[in-house]
Amino acid sequence: MDGWAECIGAENVTAVHISGAAASIAQLKPTIVFSIGSYLPESIYFGEVSREAKKVGATTVFWATEDPYEQDANYRITDDFDVIFSCDRWGSNFYQRGRVYHLPLAASRELHYAPVMDETNRNIDVLFCGVAFTSRKDIVRNLMPSLRRLNIRIIGPGWGEFGVGFSDARIEKHQLVELYQRSKIVLNLGRSLHFENKRFMISPSTPGPRTFEAAAAGAFQIFHEDTYELRRYFTADEIPTFSNKRDFDELIETFLDDPDRRLEVAQQAQKRTLEEHTYGNRIQDVLSILRQEQLIA
Repeated sequence: MDGWAECIGAENVTAVHISGAAASIAQLKPTIVFSIGSYLPESIYFGEVSREAKKVGATTVFWATEDPYEQDANYRITDDFDVIFSCDRWGSNFYQRGRVYHLPLAASRELHYAPVMDETNRNIDVLFCGVAFTSRKDIVRNLMPSLRRLNIRIIGPGWGEFGVGFSDARIEKHQLVELYQRSKIVLNLGRSLHFENKRFMISPSTPGPRTFEAAAAGAFQIFHEDTYELRRYFTADEIPTFSNKRDFDELIETFLDDPDRRLEVAQQAQKRTLEEHTYGNRIQDVLSILRQEQLIA
């Protein structure tokens, strides 16, 4: 919502739940109908929304935010939208139709931005927040000899069984920003949970939204990198990476006790995010492509 408001003004944007979208389209007669989220739930009828949009002459757009994990089910939106955007670069190649573009997720200035804080309140050495998917558990188990020596907070469903420093708690958005501000180092671990991705088993490529959100919140991140895709968005001076325990240990040794250097890196990552990776930036890209496709003036 804030990306659209930033680009065309809040007075020109109406957000509705998909259950009431068709009725809202009939009443409001918008120029663009922009759907965002998952296409997996069988209870959602995208065709109804699309048909109502076509009646009023609206351009229809879907931004798939769960690719590639639901890729086998993308047939559910293939014929209903004029343009499809996929949050995953590799996943965008597996739609059997034209007018499919890659559009990464991003950060919200309103929800995620916070000034980069100094060292005063940073009492957590290493933080990670997120569900304990199997791939993440494997990474953390490998790092455990090092993590045990640090003041850690690993938070999210499935982590409690690991013991001290781990919690099954669910964290709200505002709590997460506060935790970022209390942490010296934020672990960025991608996920690998394939709900409907058995046909091609597409590996995720594009960094998830937490990468951009944490940077906007002024966090110093270290990214577990399976691909080189991160470097399309951030330099090594903005988000360092590791791929094994040795790399991780080197980053801890380099940055944990050097608050000035961490501050500098976090500031650079935040600057990059606010300039290039907000939802306002993404919606500008959407509008540019719609004009390119001659779907809007």
